[in-house]
Amino acid sequence: MPHWLQLMLESLGPLLWAALVFTAPLTLLSFAFGLTVGLGAALARLFGPGWLSAIVRFYVWIVRGTPLLVQLFLIFYGLPSVGIVLDAFPAALIGFTLNVGAYSSEIIRAAISSVAKGQWEAAYSIGMTWSQAMRRTILPQAARVAVPPLSNTFISLVKDTSLAAAITVPEMFQAAQRIVATTYEPLILYVEAAILYLAMSSVLSSLQVKLEKRLNRYGGFLEART
Repeated sequence: MPHWLQLMLESLGPLLWAALVFTAPLTLLSFAFGLTVGLGAALARLFGPGWLSAIVRFYVWIVRGTPLLVQLFLIFYGLPSVGIVLDAFPAALIGFTLNVGAYSSEIIRAAISSVAKGQWEAAYSIGMTWSQAMRRTILPQAARVAVPPLSNTFISLVKDTSLAAAITVPEMFQAAQRIVATTYEPLILYVEAAILYLAMSSVLSSLQVKLEKRLNRYGGFLEART
């Protein structure tokens, strides 16, 4: 067996374990919390008072205008200077959540804004309250618009979790770095890590396509073509 193949097989287990224990939970939790933050921020921008909308705009401006790696460093290495000490995983979770929240808020805000005004009027005409109209009429329609860009955000998040290695989270990329430190084979190990990230992204992209097709059964571009 070639040396490179043997090394890849031997390191596959530790890499997959790191992906299962750290990369996957970090991705799922960050996306779930970030989506919640994003929804709240989007609603605040659209329907909140002026002062709250200004705070949200400032938050989105800061997060979108600075590199994610810098944000992680500020949380993990910077906050201890003011007495706030966080472990690596919670620090990464907070950083990714705030980042996803800022980007997803703009996606959700645009999706809600794309729903025709007549849908609000129709909901009110049958006696719905604002919250009922939002839950039963507006958000379901907005979801069809928001799913593709939010899916792209999720796929990007899977790859971005590799940045957590910079703040000592033992996720998949750092596991590869640790093996490189003992084997002195960076090319083989980093190629293997890249292949695993590519495989995860490909699976998620395939699921995204299926989800979009399912949503488009109820109208939209695909239905218009048929």
